[in-house]
Amino acid sequence: MSNKLETIEASDLVQVAAKKMRDKKISSLVVIDSSNKPVGIITERDFVTKVCADGSDGKNMKVQDIMSDVLVTTDAISDVEVAADIMLQNKVRHLLVVEGDDINKPLGIITPTDFTGYLKENLNMDAVNAKILESLKQTEAESDKYE
Repeated sequence: MSNKLETIEASDLVQVAAKKMRDKKISSLVVIDSSNKPVGIITERDFVTKVCADGSDGKNMKVQDIMSDVLVTTDAISDVEVAADIMLQNKVRHLLVVEGDDINKPLGIITPTDFTGYLKENLNMDAVNAKILESLKQTEAESDKYE
């Protein structure tokens, strides 16, 4: 998970959110209310589907107008496989990690990029590369039969 959890208030303009995401080089922001309680999430996809694709003029739109107000969460001690299942079942690409079951205590966020990094660190690439080479060798041998 990424510990760089960035937030934005629901009442802020979407342009402020877009600039923050660009400047921080992140794909989402946790949306909070005036008491710092998480109430949703805004993602790049929200901008594409709810602003750009609709031809809306986003200058006066607020984050609350385009955010997803359902926060899908997992606790910090869940297995990676459990987190992946939650994301797949809920069809989300951003999973908020919270302390226990307390949505008011966000610790971080998991995105597909985090899974890529995890797999790189935990996958035996020598074994994967050996399988790829073996497959290429078999394919080449089979194609030689037909020449």
